[in-house]
Amino acid sequence: MKDKIIKISRILLFLGIGIFFLFIAFRDIPLENLASGLRQARYEWVMVSLFFATLAFFSRALRWKLLIEPLGYRPSAKNTFYALMSGYFANFILPRIGELTRCGSLNRTDRIPADSLLGTVITERLSDILVLILLAATVFFIKIDLFGNFLLNYIIYPFFSRIVSLLELPLFVYFLILIIPLLLITVYRRVIPRVRKQGAYRKVRLVFIRTMAGMKSVAAMKNKTGFLAHTLFIWLMYFLMTWAVFMALPATSGLGGSDALFILVAGGLGMAAPVQGGFGTYHWIVSVGLSIYGIPREDGLIFALLSHESQALLMIALGSFSMVMIFLKWKKRAKHPENNNQHGNEKNGFYPFKNSCR
Repeated sequence: MKDKIIKISRILLFLGIGIFFLFIAFRDIPLENLASGLRQARYEWVMVSLFFATLAFFSRALRWKLLIEPLGYRPSAKNTFYALMSGYFANFILPRIGELTRCGSLNRTDRIPADSLLGTVITERLSDILVLILLAATVFFIKIDLFGNFLLNYIIYPFFSRIVSLLELPLFVYFLILIIPLLLITVYRRVIPRVRKQGAYRKVRLVFIRTMAGMKSVAAMKNKTGFLAHTLFIWLMYFLMTWAVFMALPATSGLGGSDALFILVAGGLGMAAPVQGGFGTYHWIVSVGLSIYGIPREDGLIFALLSHESQALLMIALGSFSMVMIFLKWKKRAKHPENNNQHGNEKNGFYPFKNSCR
């Protein structure tokens, strides 16, 4: 009962953050104006954007497959794609639960330990963060006046203003800041030795070791060129997605490639926020980013709606279909266990553990 309350509280918390940013983004904007702008959009360009998105999903699934193979497993591209899309679908329920969901999904279809898969997912995420940082640096130097002002006014200034406000806290707050770490150190020294003697600690340690093994899959990966090619292709598709939605609206159709790159980076920051599917945070940061070009907030929100909601509907459609396919494959495997194979699970000294994702 307690676990259910915690899960529900987390969902409501992140949902509340998203609603808060939606309120900030859409306040004082007449709904009829948004509806009128959406009716005037050229949806053939939105469909082109979704085509690029679908290509990016397939490429991402193949890239993940390259990370899994050094672990000694050979999942099919189809099952890897189904697991990936089920994870995207789960992220609309609770932020970052998608990473666990896709690991559990591929465990069910291909008997690959979920904790080893988690290491490959972390590696994949880190590579995307690195690309996003490189793109942000590129845009910063290409459009240093626009992007520099965006960073100063909406990121750096708010950050330092928070620090200044912290300096004005009462004295007892500073006392708590000093005393809490000391209490945590004391608890750690007394509790951890006892925990190490219990079986739960050994299980957590095993999960950690296998997760690290998954993260090291890049070093063991033979086709590093393929991994790099897929990474570049994925982000090229993201760029083309943004550019295609630009062409769907009169207000943004005159923007160029460097502008699409800037909005791609801004949107990536919004999607990285701990909110279900980036709802609210994406709309707010993209509308703010477009306002730098003199585009009214209303038009910026119409662009954000077209871009985000079209992709969200695509993810939900593909994700729900993928979950059905995973369930059917799992049921079929349960009915015919004699047909199951290990997909090379005993290669390289890796062995699956029963109940590894339970």
